[in-house]
Parts: sequence; structure tokens; C-alpha cells
Amino acid sequence: MEKKQFKAESKRLLDLMINSIYTHKEIFLREIISNASDAIDKLCYLSLTDDKVGKNRGDFFIEISVDKDKRTITVSDNGIGMDMDELENNLGVIAASGSYQFRKDHGESEDVDIIGQFGVGFYSAFMIADEITVVTKKYGSEQAYRWQSSGADGYTVTECEKADVGTDIIMHVKEDTEDEKYSEYMDNYKLYSLIKKYSDYVRYPIRMLTPVQKEKEGSDPEKPEYEMVDELTTINSMVPLWQRKRSEVTDDEYAKFYQELAHDFEKPQRVITVSVEGSVTYRALMFIPSGKPLNFNTEAFEKGLQLYSAGVMIMDKCDALLPDYLRFVRGVVDSPDLSLNISRELLQHDRQLRVIAKNLEKKILADLEKFMKDDREGYEKFYRNYGRALCYGVAGEGGETRKDELKDLLMFYSSTEKKLTSLREYADRMPESQKCIYYAAGESVALIDALPQTELLKDKNYEVLYLTGEADEFVLQGLQNYADKPFRSIVDGDLELGGEESVSVDEKTELMQFVKETLGDRVKEVKASHRLKTHPACMSAGQGFSFEMEKYFKNFDMPEPVKADRILELNTAHPSVLAMEEALKTDRPRAELYAKILYNQALLIAGLPLDDPGAYTDMIAELMK
Repeated sequence: MEKKQFKAESKRLLDLMINSIYTHKEIFLREIISNASDAIDKLCYLSLTDDKVGKNRGDFFIEISVDKDKRTITVSDNGIGMDMDELENNLGVIAASGSYQFRKDHGESEDVDIIGQFGVGFYSAFMIADEITVVTKKYGSEQAYRWQSSGADGYTVTECEKADVGTDIIMHVKEDTEDEKYSEYMDNYKLYSLIKKYSDYVRYPIRMLTPVQKEKEGSDPEKPEYEMVDELTTINSMVPLWQRKRSEVTDDEYAKFYQELAHDFEKPQRVITVSVEGSVTYRALMFIPSGKPLNFNTEAFEKGLQLYSAGVMIMDKCDALLPDYLRFVRGVVDSPDLSLNISRELLQHDRQLRVIAKNLEKKILADLEKFMKDDREGYEKFYRNYGRALCYGVAGEGGETRKDELKDLLMFYSSTEKKLTSLREYADRMPESQKCIYYAAGESVALIDALPQTELLKDKNYEVLYLTGEADEFVLQGLQNYADKPFRSIVDGDLELGGEESVSVDEKTELMQFVKETLGDRVKEVKASHRLKTHPACMSAGQGFSFEMEKYFKNFDMPEPVKADRILELNTAHPSVLAMEEALKTDRPRAELYAKILYNQALLIAGLPLDDPGAYTDMIAELMK
């Protein structure tokens, strides 16, 4: 029997197929099962026009068996089978795809839902097998054939006997080495787990002998004895949850599916279903978790949705389907329209994928908008978990293009409402005379509420947004305004309260000049404050970078440190400032001591580090003498 050579450039190409294209050896089972499913699809399609097929959809199956003594794994199907020419063309030519040709011959019909396109999946079996035997009999033929190969050295094809139409793929598993334990693939539980992971939604039953506990025949009914018996069992669930109408699925079914998918003990907070038919056809089932994973804000957290094509999992986490700011969403997407690359493990970044991703983003945002409207308490819980991610949607890359879609989903703590509020709600409560939307940024609500700059606005009962997220201030800068009202920090610049709301103060120009001379380059400016009431001093940053931005950028290795301007504002009516003014007349060193202490107090209130903490304590001690 003459051994034939592969027509596609021998060992180097085959080595590439099995060692470079696939990153995980376990993929082999998915590929072989997918080929079996494709073969059944072809015969199923022919049965629509050929009564002689004699099979209904429920008659088709894929069966997996293991012979540990012979070290073989066999995957059998009762699909269309192959004749001599097809064996030569499909298995004798690496990267030739019978499935692709079948679909091409039938005009890309919607009834032919086949994902095999490149004809290399079969060779992935050589990752775990040192010899593969294919026994096949084509529908309509009386003759069966045996194809056999040990790899790149070639293959043989001989006539053989086979009772039924279909194909058996018999893989002889390699011996174990120090680095690889190939025997694990002959373990029934391992095969079971691989089927559930990659092929659970293949539309035909995948059967395998599995151990089942049964009562021993003839045992005492009152004291029954049990034994483990191998029984042919269907492993896969076949019909994906996302292929069913939402009205046909219970909340418990969705919760169970999510918990298994995300390895989460809690039920999801939201379930989002999508079904689209058109230029790109796909279904999606997505979830918003109830809690935030511990590693959510770390590099270890992986975003992405599971991606399926015709019920076969292609990628466990396809990050191209979600923008970074929606990385908390979990779920699956299934589309027959995706252009797969030759390994099925990676996708070509084509138009279909981009269309699906953009549509999913819109669907998620629309659902969040509905969530906020229908369940305010639930949305606030969601926002405490994932509001930071939405903020990065505005402040991060691409935020300029999506800020209009996100602005009404953002929430901030309100000084008057004492809870989270939206920008729309703030704008609706604004007096007509109010020119700006006021905010203050800090580490916590309590620290912001204690800022001296809040006093004047509190007296006027003006609402202030307290920004405690590290990206919040960047978000408002990105938005620039809301409802044509600009955002204005209460600790920086003019509050624009209007003439009737302004505070008249004695500017005390000579005193301000003295304090500036005393502090030197430590401050950009010293001025009388129009916003302080009971506090003696505060620090503002003027235009540009704020103090919170300065703190944020300290976390990064910047070529030049980011530092906000320091403008010291003094309450000229406060006893401490009056005492400094009085001291300046008779005791200049003591007046300088007052100036330095007020400067350090303003730094502390702003949450900024002191230039010299030891010197500050010495100054306090000196004043206490």
C-alpha cells in the first residue's frame, strides 16, 4: 500500500498548523466536534430535498468513546461522510475546506449554518495524537474508506467496511512526557469538561459513556445496593439560552446561567438580551453583576464577552466587543456572520465585528438609562460599583465622541440632597439666576463639606456637587457644560454669584503684599477672599490644574511634575488675620509667623502636603509661648 504525500508542502506547513496556529492543545476536541457537526449539517441540508436520506433532525448525533488500553479517542458522527475524492481533496490537502466548498456550492444559503472555512482544524488533533485514522462512508455510496496518517510523512487511503453512513475519527494518543501529560485527554471527566466548555451548544447531541450510579439488579429493595455503570449520556445542552425568546426563559434560568458563566454566587443585577437580523445577524445575552469583583480595578481583570459562531465557542473573552468603560458587562454573543481566521481562536477585525460591538454599546447604554428611570435605588447601587468606569468613558480615550450618550447616566453627591444626583436633576433644580453648576473635589464627602469655600454657597442654599472619584473632575472638564451652564469649581476662580450675591471685603492691599513677600515663591498670589466667612484662610488654584489633579498625577511617572498654582486667600475680617495686621505694626517677625502658620493651615485644609511639617509644629509652639 503506497503512502501518499500531502499536497501542501509537507512537514514545515503541518508543524505550523499544529504548533503555531493553536495556543491550547485542548482545542483539538472542539475542532473535531465542529467538523462532525458540519458533516451532519450537510446531510441534514440534503434531507430537505432528498427523501432517501431517511433521517429526521432528531436522528443525528456525535459520539465520543475512549479505549484506554489502545490509547485511542474516537469521535463518530452519522453525517454525510466522504468518498475517495473528498478524502484526497479535504484531508490530503492541508488548508482545503470541504465545508467552505459545500457552502460555496449552495450559494451561501441561510439554511447551511457551517463554520468550518479553512480546513486546518482536523490537523489540530496531531497536537495530542501521533496517529489518526479516519473511517468514512459517504451518503449514497456503498464503499467505505480508511484514511491513515502519522503526520507530515504522508497518508494512506484504503477501502474498508463500514455499516452506516458517517465518519469515525480515531486518534491514537501520544505517550506522556516530562512536559506533557497526554493521558489526561483519555479521562472521561476531562473530555466532559472540554465538551461543556467549547461545544455545549452544538445543535446535535454529543454522547459519551459516563459513570452513573444505579441500583444493583436483584438487591434487597429495603437495603438496596448500588454500583457505578457506564451509560451513554448526552453531554451538551444543545439549545443556548440566548437563542430562546426572553418570554420563554425564567429569571432563575438567567441567574443560573450567569452564575456559571461569571463564577459568581450572586444573581445578576440586570439581564440584557439582543436579537438582530439583517446585514449582520447575531444574538447576545449580557449581564450587569450585582457586586464588583475584587480585582475589577486591577490589570488582572479581563474584560470581554464569550463569542460563539453557530453554537461553537470561538473566544472565551473577546475584548473587541466591549469598550473599556463597559468592561464590567458579562455575557455571550453568537453570530453566524463572523469572518474567522484559520485557527478559529482569533477573529479578523472586520466590519461585522465592529458593527456588533457598536450596537451592543448602544444597547447597554439604553438599558442603563431605563434602569435609572425604573429602579433608582438599584441604579444607585450599580453606580457605586461601576460609576467610576462610566466616568472613564467620558474622561478616557474616545470620550469626546460619547460624552453626550453618557452625561445623563453620571451621578454625583449633592450638598443639598445629601445623596447621589444626576446632572439633569441638578439642572432642573437650579434657580433661573444661577449662572454655573458648582462643584468641589476631594477625597471624601466629609472632607469636601468641611472646606471653607463651601460656606458662602451653603448660606445662599446653592447646590454643590461633591466629586470624590479620582476621574470626576476630568469628566466635568470633558463635558465643559450641561444644559448650557458651565461647570465651576467653588475652590478656584470667580464664583460668578452676581453683584447682589457678592461679598464686600476690605482688600487690605498692603497686608496682602506683606504676606506675599513673606511666603515668596511658595505662593503665586495672596489676596483678600470674597468667599470666606468663618475661616481665616484657604488655598485656591486659579485656572488650569486643580489640587485634586495634582494629587492624581503624582501616581504617575511624569517627565515634569504637575503642580497647581497656589493662591492664598485670606479672610480680612477674621480675628487671626486682624491679629497679623496688628502685629505687622509693632512686631514684624511675629506677623511673619502668623503668615506662615495661615499658609500651612490653608495647605492642610486643601489636603496638600506641608513644605516642612516639623517647622510648622515649631511655629505653633512658638506662638503658644
